[in-house]
Amino acid sequence: MAAGRGAGKAASLWDNTRIRFAVCFLGVFVCYFYYGILQETITRGDYGSEKFIFARTLVFIQCIVSAVFAKISILSFEGSKPDHTKNWLYGLCSLSYLGAMVSSNSALQYVNYPTQVLGKSCKPIPVMLLGVTLLRKKYPLAKYLCVLLIVGGVALFLYKPNKSSTVADDHVFGFGEILLLVSLTLDGLTGVAQDHMRSRFQTSANHMMLNVNLWSILVLGLAVLWTGEVWDFLSFTERHPKIIYNILLFGVTSALGQTFIFMTVVSFGPLTCSIVTTTRKFFTILGSVILFGNVITSLQWIGTMLVFLGLGLDAKFGKAPKKTSH
Repeated sequence: MAAGRGAGKAASLWDNTRIRFAVCFLGVFVCYFYYGILQETITRGDYGSEKFIFARTLVFIQCIVSAVFAKISILSFEGSKPDHTKNWLYGLCSLSYLGAMVSSNSALQYVNYPTQVLGKSCKPIPVMLLGVTLLRKKYPLAKYLCVLLIVGGVALFLYKPNKSSTVADDHVFGFGEILLLVSLTLDGLTGVAQDHMRSRFQTSANHMMLNVNLWSILVLGLAVLWTGEVWDFLSFTERHPKIIYNILLFGVTSALGQTFIFMTVVSFGPLTCSIVTTTRKFFTILGSVILFGNVITSLQWIGTMLVFLGLGLDAKFGKAPKKTSH
């Protein structure tokens, strides 16, 4: 009896929204903090005269590890629980996610880093707008204000004008900006697909993670085979075998991070998830500033205050009304 009461108490504790949100946020933060360190170690490591140029293969391996991790989680915790989500929804979600990532990275060939950062910081906006227009979702007015405060604060904090550059941009809106708009739109479509899966089919976090990664493996697998990148990558690992350990660890931290991201999507919706991932980047940089004693500019202090104000208001007033059953 005591054991039963203890299990019930643990379940009711997990049902506490704030505890669940804290677990998701900390999970995303910790996993992707180490993920970022490993990514830099792999892509900017010392390989003699060679450079690591196998971004697609790296993401391909990352998706394989995540899919295996999700499958093990399903077998361990969900057993034979059926998944009624349509395959085309998973495919759409995967294509929009990969498209957003490719567009965002490609934009750096045409725009400077601050412009790309500003674009990525606005990720919650298309998620919210497309959710309202396509899914007819309704958010309280406070939610809109919180999103704008957080996005504006992160943009101010991350923006660093390149004072050393003597070349001024001779355009206001070009191909790089179009790529950023495409990336933001695809981020919004990913959110719409995830929201539809969550509300219509009650898709679990593990099933969502497994199937999105399986579709990504298919698309990226064809890409690395078509370009021959995978064979160059295998030759590179033969010459630098020490990289294999870092890549496997990179895949594991990514899989754990994705688990917490999909848990956030399923429990709180893609809008909250996009706010968490956007804010995570801010806290990572703020943490490095505090730990290593870097100077914060007045613009960054304003950004910091806006982010904390937005998060505080969102915690108090920004809760969406409860879902109605379909």
